[in-house]
Amino acid sequence: MNYTRNGIDIARLGLGCMRMTNTTGYPDKAESIATIHAALDSGIQLINTGDFYSSGYNEMLIGEALSGYKRDKAFISVKFGGLSDPKGNYYGLDVRPLTIKNYITYSLKRLKVDYIDLYQPGRIDQAIPVEETIGAISELVKAGYVRHIGLTEVDADTLRRAHSVHPISFVESEYSLFNRSIEKEILPTARELGIGVVAFGSLAYGLLGGNWSKDRKVEGPNARLPLFSKENLEKNLFLVEALNDIAKEKQITLSQLAVAWVLAKGEDIVPLVGAKKVSQIQDGIKAMGITLSKTEVDRIEAAIPENAIAGGAEPNGLSFKNGIMVR
Repeated sequence: MNYTRNGIDIARLGLGCMRMTNTTGYPDKAESIATIHAALDSGIQLINTGDFYSSGYNEMLIGEALSGYKRDKAFISVKFGGLSDPKGNYYGLDVRPLTIKNYITYSLKRLKVDYIDLYQPGRIDQAIPVEETIGAISELVKAGYVRHIGLTEVDADTLRRAHSVHPISFVESEYSLFNRSIEKEILPTARELGIGVVAFGSLAYGLLGGNWSKDRKVEGPNARLPLFSKENLEKNLFLVEALNDIAKEKQITLSQLAVAWVLAKGEDIVPLVGAKKVSQIQDGIKAMGITLSKTEVDRIEAAIPENAIAGGAEPNGLSFKNGIMVR
């Protein structure tokens, strides 16, 4: 099961590495490296990171993990521009054309590579024309430091404008049974323009991971998400139970069903599995072997009707103007 277009030929599953590191380094370095190796050895090429993930620790981990592998074994995707303080809190965005060469210089050093396969701004700054940001990245393509350009969490108009400057290979967007918003404009626009979709959040921040119960304490980043608020969580878990029944019938895990659903939504979609353990990426890889019929897809979506979902991931979205987050 491969994604083949725009000069790209990769497996239709990617490894999201963000959770492998934190602001102090590597919670379990050996297991994280083993997870990256398990992905690569199974034929998974897309390795997804950001230069602002754990202030560079994430890229350094990947660089170490790739040592000994042929460069073309991995398709490295890097997001740039996120600003964080010493404690790891994100406070802004910098995607000015002037700074992009600086960003990639450090990424190349940390990753220990000569080029990055997919390079993209972590978000777009409304005060900077997207044409200028993409134009600066296109110069890196000409210089050989970048192979393909991507975008993250943008609207359809921004995607069109960016694509008019330089071909956009992928748009990275959240997509799960609990967030199907890209189906309205982004997915149709991407398909019209021949742009692939990298889907993150396929497990709805763990809600579809199979380990949630109404008694589990909600903490960390999830505590800020409306999906997990006290008044919403029980309603959403009720929906998850209906989906779990379908997974049991098919004798697969809930998470495998959730990823298989994303895979079934189009050959142009590459879901990310955010893993930090070998068992987690192995679970995701098994989803690639699950074929869902249209009838099954319809039944899955009926189990979690959009109008029954309580809350959302980001109530007001994330946008930036002059580098400052605005709501």
